[in-house]
Amino acid sequence: MSSQQTPASARRPIRELPDELISQIAAGEVVERPASVVRELVDNAMDAGAHSITLRLIGGGTRLIAVEDDGSGIAPDELATALKRHATSKIGNLDDLESVMTMGFRGEALAAIHSVSELTLLSRLDGEPSAFALDGRTGEIRPAARAVGTTVEVKELFFSTPARRKFLKSDNTELAHCVEAVRRHALARPDVGFAIWHEGKLVEQWRVHPGAAGLAQRLADVLGEEFVAQSIPIEYQAGPLKVMGRAGLPDAARTRPDHQFAYVNGRFVRDKVVMHGARSAYEDVLHGHKQPAYALFMQIDPTLVDVNVHPTKIEVRFRDSRAVHQAVRHALENALAAPRSSNLNDESNTHNGFALNNGPAPKALPESAGWQQSGMAFDRPGPSTFSAPSSKPADFVRPRVNDEQAMADLKALWNPPEQSEDLSAQERAAPDWLQAAPTETAPGPAGAMSRPTVPLGAPAPLPEGDWPLGRAIAQLHGVYILAENKQGLVVVDMHAAHERIVYERLKNQLNTAEAARIASQPLLIPATFAATPNEVATAEACAEVLEQLGLEISPLSAKTLAVRAVPTSLAHGDAVELARSVLAELAQHDASTVVQRAQNEILATMACHGAVRANRRLTLDEMNGLLRQMEDTERSDQCNHGRPTWRQMTLRDLDALFLRGR
Repeated sequence: MSSQQTPASARRPIRELPDELISQIAAGEVVERPASVVRELVDNAMDAGAHSITLRLIGGGTRLIAVEDDGSGIAPDELATALKRHATSKIGNLDDLESVMTMGFRGEALAAIHSVSELTLLSRLDGEPSAFALDGRTGEIRPAARAVGTTVEVKELFFSTPARRKFLKSDNTELAHCVEAVRRHALARPDVGFAIWHEGKLVEQWRVHPGAAGLAQRLADVLGEEFVAQSIPIEYQAGPLKVMGRAGLPDAARTRPDHQFAYVNGRFVRDKVVMHGARSAYEDVLHGHKQPAYALFMQIDPTLVDVNVHPTKIEVRFRDSRAVHQAVRHALENALAAPRSSNLNDESNTHNGFALNNGPAPKALPESAGWQQSGMAFDRPGPSTFSAPSSKPADFVRPRVNDEQAMADLKALWNPPEQSEDLSAQERAAPDWLQAAPTETAPGPAGAMSRPTVPLGAPAPLPEGDWPLGRAIAQLHGVYILAENKQGLVVVDMHAAHERIVYERLKNQLNTAEAARIASQPLLIPATFAATPNEVATAEACAEVLEQLGLEISPLSAKTLAVRAVPTSLAHGDAVELARSVLAELAQHDASTVVQRAQNEILATMACHGAVRANRRLTLDEMNGLLRQMEDTERSDQCNHGRPTWRQMTLRDLDALFLRGR
């Protein structure tokens, strides 16, 4: 054995680490790359009340990072203290930590950055005759020239830890990460101007936008005019949580999740609860594996969220994560539910052949939809049409059935209704395919569901020429409906459109019948499975929530659970897979999404089989009846699989095709 090697059995004494090594270890968590330094320094600048922040970089931030602000500045006798570990002006006791509203508060950033770079701190207070500069290497403080505010210069990042520097990417890659770090700050603070310079060239600049319209303008500046044009506003209040921002239209979904921004009290976060809630709201309207685009700004009592979870402060923990999940999901669902055709009569809402929508007035939900004012109690939402997460728990979610099987499943859910005697003559005359899906009695004690009072074939009471989706003029190859409106030509995929109409009607009927809880059916032979300790604990702790979802799951032993009842509409599915999926969701999110997803998948299959087929010739009255129902049906802009149901071609688009006016 070499004399330089230490035997494995040799005892090493316990001793305190030197301060420099402690700071370098802490820097490994706080400072990952130049973008980490940029994030921390911009946080400090905004906490200082800056209205203008300038970032100067050389070598993608590896050679120089300089952040200049016009904030309140630092007193000369506090400059040296600012570089010490756990030195901060943001908090002073535990109460301050539990209700912190500043971006920074841990007092680690400057000390960590100082330990792995050459740092200079230059600052001037208002009223001081000059600024003062602190050399981080020597500790020397000298007078300097500067306006009120602070400049932090970080040179030769990771010079003292060369192994860390080897992990950095190219200058262009590191620059892109630095720009993204500032971009995240800029989205939430339209009252602050930002400028980014690299190698003496201006890379990005976002000017100050004060006032109520500032956020929308900043979103357009940072994310592009296209995002604002293809998104709708969000404004939702649920107890102590308020959700604002913009939700991208399903048509504007992207292949990558690069336009997903969530903020909690102005802090950019990557939170699984928020992301899952947002994704579940889009599940019913997105096609394939597309990713939604959104910018969500949440305001919540700071005592109800813990921001002291990770040194980077990008992760948070909510006191009631399920209620947050519900609020985010309902906020997005409300915004996405209204048909965009209602805004077609506004010519400014059409662009490049796509119908755009600045959004209807937000629809408020009752308090029972998530939060309760007294405390933070989670309450299962009442009847509403909400969607499901992207992951599908088991094969029972999408059964493989033919037309006959679909009708059999439909009859299993509802019994034949009694024909209402007071139906209007117009409804009796409506074509069979355009009638509402069979509206029979739902199982369980909830009672019967009556036929909707407005038939699918009845035209809405709108003056001729003012219908958003226009007046049907022809049918193309038995697949598409051509309609004329004020803007030009509307092309409708009749099967996809009718599929959504039938699907939404089935969901509304089922949710109305369920009332406060989902009807359940006991299993003749309970389904047992080996469960993890977490699954057993969740089943015992959430028995009441499981009962509301139509499930009865009880422990047989310390490692075995038994499924004794399942929702009636899912009685023929895999009870064990359903139970596992619900327990997994319940441990982190809102488990009702799993049951809702499973039911909606069955209803979607029925709607697909029950919708009008291609190559069926329709009369003009039938086509107009379908258009009127599309205008009144939620989410009618996409079919059940997320495909668009209609497209608008303006007169300008048609003129361009034929070179008119050129």
